[in-house]
Amino acid sequence: MPHNSEREPRIVDRAASPRAVSIRTVAERAGVSIATVSNVLNSRTRVGEELSLRVRAAVDELGYVADGTASRLRSRKQALAGIVVPDLKNSFFASFVSTLEQVARLDGFDLLVVSSANDPQQEAARLRAIRSWRPAGLIVIPCDGAFTERLPSWGLPIVLVDRLPDDAHFDMVAVDNKAASASMIRHLAEMGASSCVVVANCLRIGNIRERLDGIREAAGSTMDVTVLETGLDPATVRRRIETFMATSPLPDAVFALDNITTRVVFELLGPRLRAQPRGIALASFDDEEWMALVTPSITAVRQPVEAMAVAAWRQLVGRLKGDDAPHRVMELPCRIVMRGSTSRHEGERRDSTS
Repeated sequence: MPHNSEREPRIVDRAASPRAVSIRTVAERAGVSIATVSNVLNSRTRVGEELSLRVRAAVDELGYVADGTASRLRSRKQALAGIVVPDLKNSFFASFVSTLEQVARLDGFDLLVVSSANDPQQEAARLRAIRSWRPAGLIVIPCDGAFTERLPSWGLPIVLVDRLPDDAHFDMVAVDNKAASASMIRHLAEMGASSCVVVANCLRIGNIRERLDGIREAAGSTMDVTVLETGLDPATVRRRIETFMATSPLPDAVFALDNITTRVVFELLGPRLRAQPRGIALASFDDEEWMALVTPSITAVRQPVEAMAVAAWRQLVGRLKGDDAPHRVMELPCRIVMRGSTSRHEGERRDSTS
């Protein structure tokens, strides 16, 4: 069930805006050209670390903020929100952004959407770039739990989604990862699995840790659980899964905690992916269209991505309208879609939701 909890309010510094400083002043202070400053701030061309550090120091010292609002003011498009996601190629994040665009348009907002490429340094750079546009607020799916260390001190509303940070002083929208993962493990146990390899991309990500907590609690002493961390780079994911399969006994079941690792596991295990007791069961924490079309079709946790986007937007709009209630965490329930990859008999296909 959805779970709401209140957090202590975040103290926001609403000091006056920085004094007007030109890019030429920044260049003079850093002892570099204006082009170098532009390249550092916009990440257009790779700049050496020493020069980049000098430019960043000058920017911070002078309080420089590039004016990216001029064109919007000329076109009268002043309602802008910034959106940062880890990877726009990932269908989960793409669907999230697509829904945000629809609901934001109804409220008269344009969105500035950027991807951090699952890289904390890129995330920090994207946040600095968005700041220059002076958005009314931000919605961010962070790279990992250390997000707040990379966040500039802004006096504007921020809603975090999905990958929640270790610092909870934000409005946040997520799913009940723990309950959903526990339900999947109980289902695998009921289908006869006594051992399970959990494939997790990155344990720095808060929702992955929550899923593991639910798995371990549900498994208890009745199921042997092994955790394989693969990283986020697709080539590394494949290499680590291949190495594990070649060097370890295969389990009764594999539970992949995101759609990318699910696809790799499916491709590598091939014909061995059959329902228990004759083969290896496969479950995914993410549901995509292709999972219902392959053989065996794949049992999955379906996250309410559209509902997450709507909830995040409504929370941001509420803050923009002056809602000063304590920061909230909203957890939405997931659904388990049971299919042939976890059924008791080889070749059996089920596509039902619980």
